[in-house]
Amino acid sequence: MRLTADEMVPRAAVEMLRQRGHDVTWIRESAPGSSDEQVLEDAAAEGRVVLTFDTDFGELVFARGLGAAAGVVLFRVMQPSPEATADAVIRILESRDDWKGHFSVVDRTRIRMRPMRARG
Repeated sequence: MRLTADEMVPRAAVEMLRQRGHDVTWIRESAPGSSDEQVLEDAAAEGRVVLTFDTDFGELVFARGLGAAAGVVLFRVMQPSPEATADAVIRILESRDDWKGHFSVVDRTRIRMRPMRARG
């Protein structure tokens, strides 16, 4: 899977995803301090699904119409350690293959997916 992990995604999750064969760009490495708008734009240009813990992405995608990325997965499942968070991210991401084209919100009990508008 082609992914862009925003700066709030723990290093452990990025490393585990890479070890499992996913193509992950991590904003903390590639473009620290980028705005959320820039993260969406860059992800769209590269056909990547954005991984985030930042609820501002929902505002950008739906209220401001910046449905630019190939998809967004908003995690609301922080765990007691970066390693536990990484385990949860991996388990959830690999549980399905339809993340592209959706704004997905993952919490402790469910995954809610809403189709994103095509960029245009």
